[in-house]
Amino acid sequence: SDLKNWPKGTSPQEIGKRVAEHFVVSPHFNSFRPGPPKSIIYPETCSWYGALTFAELSKDKKLIQELRDRFEPFFGKDSNMVPLPDHVDNTVFGAVPLELYIITKDTRYLKMGKMLADMQWVLPENLKGNAEAKSFYDKGFTPQTRMWIDDMYMITAVQIQAYRATGNLKYAERAAKEMVLYLDSLQRPNGLFYHAPDVPFFWGRGNGWMAAGMSELLSSLPANNPDRPRIMEGYKKMMASLLKYQAENGTWRQLIDTPESWTETSSTGMFTFAMITGVKKGWLDKATYGAAARKAWLGLVSYIDENAEVHEVCIGTNKKNDRQYYFDRKRIVGDLHGQAAILWCATALLR
Repeated sequence: SDLKNWPKGTSPQEIGKRVAEHFVVSPHFNSFRPGPPKSIIYPETCSWYGALTFAELSKDKKLIQELRDRFEPFFGKDSNMVPLPDHVDNTVFGAVPLELYIITKDTRYLKMGKMLADMQWVLPENLKGNAEAKSFYDKGFTPQTRMWIDDMYMITAVQIQAYRATGNLKYAERAAKEMVLYLDSLQRPNGLFYHAPDVPFFWGRGNGWMAAGMSELLSSLPANNPDRPRIMEGYKKMMASLLKYQAENGTWRQLIDTPESWTETSSTGMFTFAMITGVKKGWLDKATYGAAARKAWLGLVSYIDENAEVHEVCIGTNKKNDRQYYFDRKRIVGDLHGQAAILWCATALLR
């Protein structure tokens, strides 16, 4: 259960630095469509956020500056790259300027990040005629609610960051209320989550978003928040289930409960992050989950090549009610869905 001493080349300091420095020099990237992206998409947001938290915890001033330099054009010539906050995958971008504000106290970042977080709870013109969005909005949820498990990272990350940056409880309360809705609607009796209500498969990365989102939220949600016990219950139930499905080499699979399914590294990274966080915060039994988290980190880093790129990352995946579809998804190298989760783990191990 030792999360401090690592074989040479596998420490969070070494791995985090390699992966973050690789991110800094990578072009803006869209893994879903060819050509440069019109605006930043969420895998880049998640990697950027992870690189920033890692840089801050490892006190790497140079890396922080490089990550700021990458952002600076968004205040000027590349302002069109800032995503429109009209969808969960776009709005999560606010987590990056909010983290930059937390590190630097430069209010330009706060203004942008807060705008994105605030817009998530506004009913936009393009959704006013959408009965489902309006019904969620009328009940106090974000109109961006769509009951996909991915949302529980995308919505939670930007709202809890807004709480961390401002101290305004409304952001934490929104995120918690939303999380309870998803837990009550989507968590299965075994603690895991279907990709969507009409897709009865335990897809790795979808479950990873849920695990990471609960961990981020619980890390900052005030102890007296009325939704906290329900979220903690959902989190612990999920962690106990994941323990059962961890493979011999420490990883998890593309379809979590299917032994013949292939190793998938982005979900492995997200589950590892959730377990490390739980052990460090005292939510999980240290002996049991510390050992699992150590095994998971060592398994995960064995998939990183000499270019600091992780292998066996499932390509961006929409829901489909077809088991074979999940088996047949392309497995790519260096995709930011996988890079991000490694940076989150490195950060969590340093906390």
